[in-house]
Amino acid sequence: MAIIAGKELGEILERGVVREMIDPEVQVQICGVDLSLRSVERFVTAGAVDYDNKERQVSETEEVPFDEAGWVCLEAGCYLVTFNEAVSIPKTITALARPRSSLLRSGATVETALWDPGYRGRSQSLLVVHNPFGLMLKRNARLIQLAFYRLSAIAEKGYGGAYQNENL
Repeated sequence: MAIIAGKELGEILERGVVREMIDPEVQVQICGVDLSLRSVERFVTAGAVDYDNKERQVSETEEVPFDEAGWVCLEAGCYLVTFNEAVSIPKTITALARPRSSLLRSGATVETALWDPGYRGRSQSLLVVHNPFGLMLKRNARLIQLAFYRLSAIAEKGYGGAYQNENL
């Protein structure tokens, strides 16, 4: 499996795979697209995960507000982050993300799930602040680079889970 890069990446982006970028000139990299911070939420309840999702209960969250200068100061811990950009993954590719190195060098990382073929919407990921002194993030900070991979065959069925959001 190879990362879609360069000219081919540009071609899939022209088809609307990533929308609502703040500045494509800055966000489009040779091997992917930087996704930027829209909001941060802290977890306020436990979650529950089972085999068939019949008893699944995602954790409740509350928003952590940005200050008047657009900053949020986070203590060590786990947070739910929402990205500004919306994606529309065709049935011929999938996507994975990795944290940007400046985030890692600040003692934090972002954990992500696979972006399945057919997924449409605004994505969320888990921000983990390991730094005991915390982390300051500014609204629209670029947190992850989303890399795209071509599938060996067109997906027969696209994502149809609970987190699909085609109305963005």
